[in-house]
Amino acid sequence: MQQNVVVKRDGEGLEIDLLVVNDKDTVAIECKSNVSIDDINEHLKRLEKIKRLIPRYQGQQILGAVAGIVIPENVAAYAIKQGLYVIAQNGEQLALRNDVSFVAKVW
Repeated sequence: MQQNVVVKRDGEGLEIDLLVVNDKDTVAIECKSNVSIDDINEHLKRLEKIKRLIPRYQGQQILGAVAGIVIPENVAAYAIKQGLYVIAQNGEQLALRNDVSFVAKVW
């Protein structure tokens, strides 16, 4: 797990709040206190750049997630529709807001 990943290559930049990696999958997580649709759209752009700007992940499946304290229902639904995992605060715990039929988008 890597926090606050910053990459600059060929005039482009990329910042990822949390990068979780195993043998075949990499999950890029955007963390916000209050997640908005604009945050989702920005994260989708980041996900498109990962393999190009961080070549060591070219053989990995890249998955995306957003985590937040406050995630309005419409924002969570939008993120899920875009293929992202949604991790929200639920009392003093975190809860995955995706249902069992969810299929994550792979970048």
